[in-house]
Amino acid sequence: VQLQASGGGEVTAGGSLRLSCVASGNIFEIDTMAWYRQAPGKQRTMVATITAGGIPNYIESVKGRFTISRDNAQNVVYLQMSNLKSDDTGVYSCHARARYWDGGVVTGRYYDYWGQGTLVTVSS
Repeated sequence: VQLQASGGGEVTAGGSLRLSCVASGNIFEIDTMAWYRQAPGKQRTMVATITAGGIPNYIESVKGRFTISRDNAQNVVYLQMSNLKSDDTGVYSCHARARYWDGGVVTGRYYDYWGQGTLVTVSS
């Protein structure tokens, strides 16, 4: 299973960006998907998660500004970011827990997968 993230860039404060992450491979099913970010000089932290049923969860600092969504048919997770602030700057990575086909058999447990990061820079 591979995850490919895209959509990062540089915006001024108050602007918007939409991140996308596509999962591919011999996927049987994907459980929770999430976006993490790593600000300069800091550890990676969770920003938002979404269950297979579409229930989102956000860290307090992005509530009301970010929206996570997913398309289960296309194995895609999105992060719509609005009213961006300089503190939102960082490398954003997507994460998924998935089961996959392995030689005609579905794996018995979920595995964790990470996409490459996409840089978001918010200038004031």
